[in-house]
Amino acid sequence: MTSTWVTNAISEINADYQRSADTHLIRLALPAFPGIQLYLKDESTHPTGSLKHRLARSLFLYGLCNGWIKEGTTIIEASSGSTAVSEAYFARLLGLPFIAVMPASTAKRKIEQIEFYGGRCHFVDSACEIYAASEMLARELNGHYMDQFTYAERATDWRGNNNIADSIFRQMTHEPHPVPDYIVMSAGTGGTSATIGRYLRFQGHDTKLVVVDPQNSVFLDYWQQRDCGLKSAVGSKIEGIGRPRCEPSFIPDVIDEMMRVPDAASVATMQWLESQLGRKVGASTGTNMWGVLQLAARMREEGRSGSIVTLLCDSGERYLESYYNSAWVNDHIGDLQPWRAEINQLVTTL
Repeated sequence: MTSTWVTNAISEINADYQRSADTHLIRLALPAFPGIQLYLKDESTHPTGSLKHRLARSLFLYGLCNGWIKEGTTIIEASSGSTAVSEAYFARLLGLPFIAVMPASTAKRKIEQIEFYGGRCHFVDSACEIYAASEMLARELNGHYMDQFTYAERATDWRGNNNIADSIFRQMTHEPHPVPDYIVMSAGTGGTSATIGRYLRFQGHDTKLVVVDPQNSVFLDYWQQRDCGLKSAVGSKIEGIGRPRCEPSFIPDVIDEMMRVPDAASVATMQWLESQLGRKVGASTGTNMWGVLQLAARMREEGRSGSIVTLLCDSGERYLESYYNSAWVNDHIGDLQPWRAEINQLVTTL
């Protein structure tokens, strides 16, 4: 029998959802691509500032309905930042303790936001250590390890009317090309790409799902080789996306194409996008947008018109000390100039 506390917790999360409007769909006008419309779904406008707000809501509901989360349960998550920020928000909403397990290199602003919502950060040296440390804490504290990397693709209803894919298609209804040629998505857990890919097939859309993958991530190699044992010795430098191992929520068979994106290309595109939008975005959005520009150039060369949609995953204000700090970029990413030149060539009007 469902406890009164669980019933009230689910009601509280649903009420919070009703207080939040849908996120905006921004059209990016680039004259260099005539007849090709480019769109960014702005997930930074969620209450916790990122795409991961959707995931955190779904994971809490999943845990509550499965009987894993009860009154007083300590919530533990392995996260490089954004998921932890969003889960800390929902944990505070329900009055639950929250601990985020993350690499010590995580952006300071994300750590501050987790602590703002009452969460606590547990640091490890490498991204590869977050899983074991999270499981250990859950055992020691008799808590619940949310495990976004396993449950992201299960917790979201890809058939329903409240997922991100359904929202994109509803917002595209009155656009010149309402069914996108491509939706471009980077993968962190793999949950969002799984939701979008399944939805496209369920609805019978011709849209192709293209997943862009940063350096030091095994997702693209796994997609090509289907070897679940693949591992990378180092983590991705693009926070929130790319993984050093194959995650259970990454579903390769729903993906039509994958692209490898160099870290310097991601950061250069992120900084270029600021000049187009008038505000800063995160590096994962730069990864997404790099893929969009490649596909738009392909369509232009083939003489095709149509539309491409991607996600603006979070705000760049979280990364002022890293991706927007030239000294940090020089030390950790390298020379951006060749990539800036390539972007300029792509977007120069012919």
